[in-house]
Amino acid sequence: MAEDYILRAVELSKRFGTGSTLVRAVDNVSLDVSPGELVLVMGPSGSGKTTLLSMLGALLKPDAGRIFVEDTEITALKESRLPALRAHKIGFVFQSFNLLDALSVEENVLFPAQLTPGGIRAASGRAEQLLERLGLCQRRLALPKTLSGGEKQRVAIARALINRPPIIFADEPTGNLDSRKGQEVMMILHDIARDEGCAVVMVTHDPRCEEVADRILWLEDGALRDRKAEPHSWLRDPVCSMRVDEWTAAHKIRYRGEQYVFCSEQCLRRFESQPEKYL
Repeated sequence: MAEDYILRAVELSKRFGTGSTLVRAVDNVSLDVSPGELVLVMGPSGSGKTTLLSMLGALLKPDAGRIFVEDTEITALKESRLPALRAHKIGFVFQSFNLLDALSVEENVLFPAQLTPGGIRAASGRAEQLLERLGLCQRRLALPKTLSGGEKQRVAIARALINRPPIIFADEPTGNLDSRKGQEVMMILHDIARDEGCAVVMVTHDPRCEEVADRILWLEDGALRDRKAEPHSWLRDPVCSMRVDEWTAAHKIRYRGEQYVFCSEQCLRRFESQPEKYL
């Protein structure tokens, strides 16, 4: 694996079902993520984003393909070795925070350190630094039920970072936050990736995150495209004339060899009933 990549996926595929029910959730996807990089994976609901993230995070085994984290091919490891790999090399941040209600802020942050050499005692200094950086020192003894949504997500970020993993996976980390707090979380993740030299891969529907990202990958029909490397393709809905991004359009068809996109299912149905009326 090239030294300038923290994460590399090669021709990943994951399918569910068989025959007429077959779904190609991830279809021959390859990607590289470098140190200090924040990468968004976006796409319509059901496009396979969480499936892809689960495979990259060693939570789900692909049907085909290879995944490397630093110099370790995680797809070649036995199942019994994956928990230790996740503890040392991968941090997770979830939309629902996943904090332990009976533990304080500091105890939640330190919880993953139990799985590493030296345990909680060796990680206490690191926890202190993270709590200070994320503005949580005054809340270190608080229980999760007393925290705001933004505070809970900052605790989750600190917990993901406690073991100094080279890669952080975030699944809709701004989904339960208002605009201001969501932007705050995005900037924290961006700055930590830059300052600590780790990489962040984030699955999100939140368009507010696009401005902070280094790259935006669009997943649809199991395939990825780089939205910052390729220009947007704007088309007009032939029914209502609204401008629609071809990549993100939920409703599209081909008619007489041409691609048409629609802002809504209603416009699509009108077009299908009388296509010549709108051409």
